Amino acid sequence: MEIKSLYDLWLNNANDDIDLVNELKEIKDDENEIYERFYRELEFGTAGLRGVIGAGTNRMNIYTVRRTTQGLANFLNAKYENPSVAISHDSRIKADLFAREAARVLAANGVKAYISKELEPTPVLSFAVRELKCQSGIMITASHNPAKYNGYKCYGSDGCQMTDVSADAVFEEIKKVDYFNGDIKLVSFEQGLESGLIEWIDDSLYETYLDNVQAQSVNPGICENSGLKVVYTPLNGAGNKLVRKILARTGVTDIVVVPEQENPDGNFTTCPYPNPEIKEALALGLELCEKEQPDLLLATDPDSDRVGIAVKVKDGYRLMTGNETGIMLIDYVLSSRKKNGTLPQNPVAVKTIVTSKLVERICDKYGCELKNVLTGFKYIGEQILLLEQKHEENRYVFGFEESYGYLAGTYVRDKDAVVASMLICEMAAYYRQQGKSLDDVMNSIYEEYGYYLNRTESFSFEGAAGMQKMADIMTSLRSSHPTEIAGFKVTDVADYLNSYTKSLETGKTETINLPKSNVLSYSLEGGGSAIVRPSGTEPKIKVYITSVGKTESDAQSLAEKMVNSMTSIMGI
Repeated sequence: MEIKSLYDLWLNNANDDIDLVNELKEIKDDENEIYERFYRELEFGTAGLRGVIGAGTNRMNIYTVRRTTQGLANFLNAKYENPSVAISHDSRIKADLFAREAARVLAANGVKAYISKELEPTPVLSFAVRELKCQSGIMITASHNPAKYNGYKCYGSDGCQMTDVSADAVFEEIKKVDYFNGDIKLVSFEQGLESGLIEWIDDSLYETYLDNVQAQSVNPGICENSGLKVVYTPLNGAGNKLVRKILARTGVTDIVVVPEQENPDGNFTTCPYPNPEIKEALALGLELCEKEQPDLLLATDPDSDRVGIAVKVKDGYRLMTGNETGIMLIDYVLSSRKKNGTLPQNPVAVKTIVTSKLVERICDKYGCELKNVLTGFKYIGEQILLLEQKHEENRYVFGFEESYGYLAGTYVRDKDAVVASMLICEMAAYYRQQGKSLDDVMNSIYEEYGYYLNRTESFSFEGAAGMQKMADIMTSLRSSHPTEIAGFKVTDVADYLNSYTKSLETGKTETINLPKSNVLSYSLEGGGSAIVRPSGTEPKIKVYITSVGKTESDAQSLAEKMVNSMTSIMGI
């Protein structure tokens, strides 16, 4: 349908949300604004939907949510008898509304909807799917995106985000659904409750979830009377209650919460980009640390599946990267469980291909098998499922990705900032008893293995022109691979979309046995690498740089040269 006709259709029919009505009227004579809202439909993939909140097919609103849920209901009803879905949301603008709209559509289609009474972390939704024996799950969140975004994550019966096959099948059903011609079934929320097809999730589920989190403790009781002090910020998101509850359960009682970021606020007025990877988002937390002088700062993102930390050093606080926190955690888990005699035979850890290669060295030390998977925690969850199918899930000890996502245990199939927060505090208390800070611990790891510096650069491309620019960059790189980066010879190229690796020295090509993904990887002489990947959830291309040096300054200097070289190669 022509864009102006689409706009007119929405103007005449999208009457259930006054915000959308007003927005459509305001842009009536603005062709550019109309185009941005209607030039495409939000695509449904393994990460579900994500987009700017507003009117139109390219926006997150009650109509895109209803249509997506109708497609999901059609998929579930065709595949299962009496299916059910767990639904939750975080603190995002309209997140509670979108969750209820999804429940209304499901109930109208005879699909049982279990919905949380208030905002909850994403890992709780993953847990609820399995605990309630649902066939799917819906989490309304845009993770760490700016306030103008919201999203719709979809989960399978295993508690993992939907696989490529299932997501494609759901998307085919969604495309059959018209927004306004009666394809979408709907009942009132109250009717759904009365019929029993909508049911509030009982509070006991959250206590069961916390029981499972606490069971992942490596050194139970270590935090009690440890003197550990923590400053915590949930960044106005969903982590506040459960993170504080699990820390209290494990003996961390000296917790100071950043007051401006304690309560839910989808506008994120104190941190416009609520991402614990970014120093600016932690500014208020770091400011409070200077006053309170804690051992560490914990910051969970709005849906509490990621956690970032800063640790005390002589002259202030050091922000740890996602790689560094994960490296310390896996070293702590493996070393402590080996010492305690709780490390399973043939242990397994999982990381993504863009996560630090230093993990390989640590796993080798403790005889732990390391599996490398594509970017996205669903692939880590998939490895747990494969172990479970062989009745070997107890072999799994830890999984993480460089973007601040960690998981110990198999009770959920997504990254979990609640369990990560518990283990980080436990780790800090453990080393505190030995007179060491986490800064000391990280430095000692570098001294043992060498300084592996991982740096991620993100390049934003907004709007329709931006999407095309991103596609052009990836096409250009594939048509002409760089032969050197920052003066280092490229030894191997890996193209995960076309499923091959190629040695530029011998010309030998091998097949990559992983799902296809729009990723290019360049291995360099000296152990460094550069990986290019368009984000699956944001209008960005990410470049992951690995440099290896004898010292931090050596590695930093090399990383800077590599970033500049890749920027030039990509034409940015």
